[in-house]
Amino acid sequence: MSRTTRRGNNQESPGAAPDASEGSEPPRRSASLRPLLGLKPYVTRHPVTLALAGVSLVVSAVAMLVIPLAVRRMVDLGLGSQDGLFIDRYFAMLVAVGAILAVASAARFYFVNWLGERVVADLRSDIFRHIATLGPAFFERTHSAQVMSRLTADTTQIKAVAGTALSQALRSLIMLLGSLVMMFVTSLHLSFLVLLAIPVIVVPLIAFGRLVRKLSRRAQDTLADASAYAAENLSAVRTMQAFSHEQVASERYRAEVERSFEAARERMRARAGLTALAMFLVIASVTGILWFGASSVISGTLSAGTLGQFVLYAVFAAAAFAQLSEVWGEISQASGAAESLIELLAVEPEIRSPTNPVALPEPPLGAIAFKNVRFAYPDRGKTAALDDVSFDVAPGKTVALVGPSGAGKTTIFNLLLRFFDPNSGAVTIDGVRASDASLEALRARTALVPQNVALFADTVAENIRYGAPNASLEAVKKAAVAAQADDFIRALPNGYDTKLGEQGTTLSGGQRQRIAIARALLKDAPILLLDEATSALDAESEANVQKALERAMKGRTTLVIAHRLATVQKADRILVMDNGRIVEQGTHAELVAKGGLYHRLAEMQFTAEAAE
Repeated sequence: MSRTTRRGNNQESPGAAPDASEGSEPPRRSASLRPLLGLKPYVTRHPVTLALAGVSLVVSAVAMLVIPLAVRRMVDLGLGSQDGLFIDRYFAMLVAVGAILAVASAARFYFVNWLGERVVADLRSDIFRHIATLGPAFFERTHSAQVMSRLTADTTQIKAVAGTALSQALRSLIMLLGSLVMMFVTSLHLSFLVLLAIPVIVVPLIAFGRLVRKLSRRAQDTLADASAYAAENLSAVRTMQAFSHEQVASERYRAEVERSFEAARERMRARAGLTALAMFLVIASVTGILWFGASSVISGTLSAGTLGQFVLYAVFAAAAFAQLSEVWGEISQASGAAESLIELLAVEPEIRSPTNPVALPEPPLGAIAFKNVRFAYPDRGKTAALDDVSFDVAPGKTVALVGPSGAGKTTIFNLLLRFFDPNSGAVTIDGVRASDASLEALRARTALVPQNVALFADTVAENIRYGAPNASLEAVKKAAVAAQADDFIRALPNGYDTKLGEQGTTLSGGQRQRIAIARALLKDAPILLLDEATSALDAESEANVQKALERAMKGRTTLVIAHRLATVQKADRILVMDNGRIVEQGTHAELVAKGGLYHRLAEMQFTAEAAE
């Protein structure tokens, strides 16, 4: 897979460095079709449809192979004897064969295409389910738009192979083998000439096939790069337009698209050359063989019906071979796509639930403890984001984390949610190590209100239900009322059924934050994590959000990250962080009286606010 490094907005949470499988050296690509074998489980999980497709495929091929036999007997026996009844019977038989061929071909088309669509649907579902389990480190080094390209463009290539291409290949293979066998039965001399022609045809096609596979993979990668760039800019369309960057972005995207087009053109040129070469070699070989056969008929060593039968089988074999050469290009192209998808499915989550997880105590308490925790992000070498950090939060208490950017505040949230594991020390929730509990149970005990709220292009109600998908509408409305969001939601065109645009850009910052608080309230977790929930709001919005937060914090253990110190003065305890360490802790009054880092931060901030 093409890899584009992507950094998040938060400086405190860089991604993990690539592991061995994600190294800077591009992985070696297989020159075979072996990656397609990775799709075998998706095909074999539908044995009935697979069997019906196989039967209809074989019947349609056999029906085609019967036609030359009928033609020979009709030419040699029917036309020569002037027997009208004999001719009528053979033409009736041809009609019957045609009917069998039509029904079998229709069945083959339906079952094979059903199988292709089903395989792709299952594959897309499994890939998304797998990607959803990968931690933030994966998405720090792999652009999400590239993953989406794999889910769409690559799986479309697979659908073409699992559906029509594979069916055509198998049918053509049966036709080719059947025609060759019947050609030997019909005439050994003419068949030996065919054997001499096969190596002349096959060797160039194999060489061309390898080139097509290589160019197909390159075309897919350049398309993924173009899709990633487009998605990234469209997701930030307001920023793009605010900086008048439309022309620059359009030109760069055009350049990316041109790269993709050039790669596709090289692939098409190679496939066109492959098709032309195959057709010429086949036609030239068949023409030479027919010339020899015509000479045999003239000399009397071969009957006209036998030559006709051989010609039809030769035409069938040539058509099947030409079809195989064309389909081979599609299969080679899909092999590269399958390799990308299998690589994606093979990525192992860095963070996963233990095999035998320790059960968290019930009912939940909400107790948090960090014990001598040291943690360094993998791509920062030995620079510690947290250095021997120890603290605990009793159930129901509120602890605020303050300090300059890069002090390690967000890293504490990352470890608590187990997006990463500490290098040493322990993070515990309700007395159980985070790494010993199942991820689902661990994260069920926390509710996050982030600084940058993630809203989805769905209804307001579904956005609030995100943390509790089975909640009733009444529960949703109750959470919205508690989050000071009910009034503005009811004022929307369709109330709770109003569909939000992508990222909820039609809402104000305060409205977005209150929906996030309602979401956290509806989840009803014992631990509440507030990450700069009011930092970007105006005074009126901040007042509304602050009221909602105070309701949300009641009866819950709360960790608050805040740069605006006015929002943490009511905390039971404040932890002051700097360079990954806790340098001070206490209440607001105690810390101001100490005259340390907190006092300096408070003095600068309150002075600036007073000046404003």
